[in-house]
Amino acid sequence: MELTERVLAAGLDAGLDRVGVCSAHPFPEVRKALVERKKAGLSGGLAFTFSRPDTATDPRVTFPWAERIVVVGRAYVPDAGSPGGADGRTGRIARFAETDHYVFLREGLAAMVHFLERQGFRAEAISDDGRLVDRAVAERAGVGWWGKNTMLIAPDVGPWMLLGSVLTDAPLAVSEPMKRDCGTCDACLPACPTGALVAPGVLDANRCLAALAQLPGSIPSAFRSAMGDRIYGCDDCLDACPPGRRRLEAGSERRGRVDLVEILEAPPQVVATRFSRFFIPALDGRYVQRNALVALGNAGDESHIPLLAAFLAGSDPLLATHAAWALGEIGGSEAASALDKAEADDPQLSAEIASAMAALEPSGK
Repeated sequence: MELTERVLAAGLDAGLDRVGVCSAHPFPEVRKALVERKKAGLSGGLAFTFSRPDTATDPRVTFPWAERIVVVGRAYVPDAGSPGGADGRTGRIARFAETDHYVFLREGLAAMVHFLERQGFRAEAISDDGRLVDRAVAERAGVGWWGKNTMLIAPDVGPWMLLGSVLTDAPLAVSEPMKRDCGTCDACLPACPTGALVAPGVLDANRCLAALAQLPGSIPSAFRSAMGDRIYGCDDCLDACPPGRRRLEAGSERRGRVDLVEILEAPPQVVATRFSRFFIPALDGRYVQRNALVALGNAGDESHIPLLAAFLAGSDPLLATHAAWALGEIGGSEAASALDKAEADDPQLSAEIASAMAALEPSGK
């Protein structure tokens, strides 16, 4: 017990907010859920734990020597503060990604690894890694409960928490799982702008804006308006969660917004470097620019039409396609003229231009 207390104290002293210990036994029920949801098509093309459910739900596949898992949570609100209000030129980033909050999580994990190794035990840290279903181990370790919004929720922190683990062969005392749960609260379900939370604790990633912002290819047209001013992530179901509201309201800084025009005027490789903490396909900055084009379309500001027209006339079909959609959303004679002049060899771009033109005519945009 003394060893366990000292390990957990090392993490808390390093700035972690929640700590607990659980066994390294498999999670058969979680594996079953992953397999069933992937089979039902709910994974939406996401890999992560869906790609290797046998590995993700059995820690000893990767760490055969592990006996215990020290699980930690690091709150990132109120540091991230309010995302601020839409202004027609800036886009919104989810609070967890507005800066690299994982730096602080990794520091806490490293402190516990260092302590355990000094005591002669083996220890290895892991976070945001598809080899481990972190919410399952965190729930078992009493760090929080698995909420209806699919996030891990903890008292005083709510869902505003990054998770990490230290796997070790140290004979640590296990923690009691938390007895709290969401109860009758389901505020997160109607808060999702696309209805991606199809049941308590069940997410359809095909409809999740955070997932769509990360995937390759085009953003499905049915969800582009719902993207609003988001260019990465979505916090709506977290915002609605009552246990985290006090933590959220304590924020005073207004960060988490980026200049869309700057993103679109920069070379894709510069954008990729700037947002290297994002999960984007092949670390290709064009996907951040794709999202920025959708955000400009939703802003509806005619001053951005020349920039969008330049992308429409550019050589990149992916970006031209989303620029065409954005012009159709903004409307007006200048946008119609740009669409009318566009030349397209790419079938998808041709269809997008035709769709945008058709949308302008009956609406009088």
